[in-house]
Amino acid sequence: MALAPELTERSRRLWAATEAVSLGHGGIAKIERATGISRSTIARGIKEIATGETLGPGQTRRSGGGRRRATEKDASLAGDLDALVEPTTAGSPDSPLRWTSKSVRRLAAELRAMGHSVSHRLVADLLHESGFSLQANRKTLEGSGHPDREAQFLYLNARVQDSLHQAQPVISVDTKKKELVGDFKNAGREWRPKGTPEPVRVHDFVIPDRGKAIPYGVYDLSRNEGWVSVGIDHDTGSFAVNAIRSWWRRMGRVVYPQAATLLITADGGGSNGSRLRLWKWELQRFANRTGLSITVCHFPPGTSKWNKIEHRLFSHIAMNWRGQPLVSLAAIVSLIASTTTSSGLRVRSEIDQNNYPTGVTITPKQMATINLERHEFHGNWNYTIHPRKKG
Repeated sequence: MALAPELTERSRRLWAATEAVSLGHGGIAKIERATGISRSTIARGIKEIATGETLGPGQTRRSGGGRRRATEKDASLAGDLDALVEPTTAGSPDSPLRWTSKSVRRLAAELRAMGHSVSHRLVADLLHESGFSLQANRKTLEGSGHPDREAQFLYLNARVQDSLHQAQPVISVDTKKKELVGDFKNAGREWRPKGTPEPVRVHDFVIPDRGKAIPYGVYDLSRNEGWVSVGIDHDTGSFAVNAIRSWWRRMGRVVYPQAATLLITADGGGSNGSRLRLWKWELQRFANRTGLSITVCHFPPGTSKWNKIEHRLFSHIAMNWRGQPLVSLAAIVSLIASTTTSSGLRVRSEIDQNNYPTGVTITPKQMATINLERHEFHGNWNYTIHPRKKG
């Protein structure tokens, strides 16, 4: 039949039924032999013609036809898969895509152990539908793997869930990469009149009177809000804690008036490193001033890009200012503060004009005054700094 490739499943069935009816007695058998269409299909077409059944525009089958989706047959499947993936969800600072460190075969095995009937192909389809993608290797890890990496993720995730359940603030913090201030090329493109690209410098050398901008971000996991302090001096522990202090003063204490604790998730290195004495010393001063007990959970070595602030705040800032030269500190602050998403992200930003000298030493005697409680599990990564009582 020459028209076969042009016909839909339904139109092919109705055509065969019409021809069979026109042939009279024995028509079904003749059409079956001539076209290869089964007798049951032709009979179903004759029934549709007789009952006058119609379908909506573009439909080839009745609504509700076909195999039911796996998530419809198994209502808890999507939730259990998300629970397996969420503790180890990762993100690139320059991409809104997400990926998981667990393979689809491993996830499928764990789901089967929970009583679900799934294949690794079904798991892959569900991950794609949820916004995950298969990523090639890329050099983003700063350190070697640690045998307790997975356990630390689970521990960190449990602490976050506990704090959120108790309506206590949880923030993710990090320093975004330093940016040259001036008319330098910024990756990406923006709409402009044809043939009039923005002129920028050929070489990326620091302009002495403009220097570099150091954005330090604070992301509120519960409220989908961000704060970015743009420093002009050095990225030190004092600078990092002052950014957190600014967030608390301008945003945090307003929405968490009854807060007794603050949970911070942070990388293991940099200005908020797990071994940095200045970081802990400044957090003690912050705790004393606010009365908050501050818990810090660090990400294990080699996983700094897994911090939620990277793909929930920094990636959107990078997309917002793509293709636009960061000509001044004021422009940087404006671009950061104008960053929004369809999910309701709100960001505030300001310039931190303070000087933060490097090489500040915190003595053992000063360290002894820090009211530091190390957790039983990896106390070097997980600890709480309690405010010191006055008097």
